Amino acid sequence: MTSGILNVLKPCGMTSHDVVGFLRRTLQTKKIGHGGTLDPDAAGVLPVFVGSATRLLEYAVEGRKNYRAELRFGSKTDTGDDSGKIIATSEIRSLTPTEIKDALQKFIGEQQQIPPMYSAIKIDGKKLYQLARQGIEVERQARTITVYALELLHHTDTALTVDVVCSKGTYIRTLLEDIAAELGMCGTMSFLLRKQVGDFYLSEAKTLEEIAAAPQAYLLPEEMAVQDMQELVLTDNQALRISQGVKTTVRGIADGSYRLKTVTGYFLGIGRADGEIVKAEKILKQFQANAEMI
Repeated sequence: MTSGILNVLKPCGMTSHDVVGFLRRTLQTKKIGHGGTLDPDAAGVLPVFVGSATRLLEYAVEGRKNYRAELRFGSKTDTGDDSGKIIATSEIRSLTPTEIKDALQKFIGEQQQIPPMYSAIKIDGKKLYQLARQGIEVERQARTITVYALELLHHTDTALTVDVVCSKGTYIRTLLEDIAAELGMCGTMSFLLRKQVGDFYLSEAKTLEEIAAAPQAYLLPEEMAVQDMQELVLTDNQALRISQGVKTTVRGIADGSYRLKTVTGYFLGIGRADGEIVKAEKILKQFQANAEMI
């Protein structure tokens, strides 16, 4: 089975699920998933995991994300972007660059954010956006997010453009609404481009047309999902034991999670060390001696 990661340039107008469906047909495999939902009207980086790489999805979404977004003042919609229905309006104030930058500074750092109703979060088995489309609004718990950087790129009388570096779980639509409120106005997101997810960058992303023409050429190694994790090189005997689920002693290592590799460079998966005892967390393939994988 084909396994690996595709750094997809998601176009506007497709859901993340649509992208997965397209690639499922293209690659003729059912074992496929994406690393972090991107709004239908947004474009940009969407890592798609294929085959055994899907076991690493939970690690991939932990990385930082980088967005470019436009906030347009004067109205607020039910979806948080300009595809929704206007639910509130305000006069548009004249803003100075200093006033904008001071407001943006207040949103840098760890903070609590209430997810929007139009989101893929599930409550009692139903996605919030499904409830929202029925006109149902439910109470949502605030989540801890971190905004690492928030840079003003451009502003006009009616809009501003920013670059945002943030943690997983951050809703840019909600962040922009909150920034508008801080500036004394209603606002909504009118543009969103995701430039980075962890180690996957916009400059290296491929269109669906490019991937369809030569899918194998753009499959990245599974290891890319966790390449920021510390590496642990194992002997063949250690690799065999750990891949079979046997706890194994590895001298001289600190506690924590490791990216497991053999001396010949095979990537096995993820292991965790506790008191120099390593056990498997996510093994993608069972290791065999003589540097063979099955």
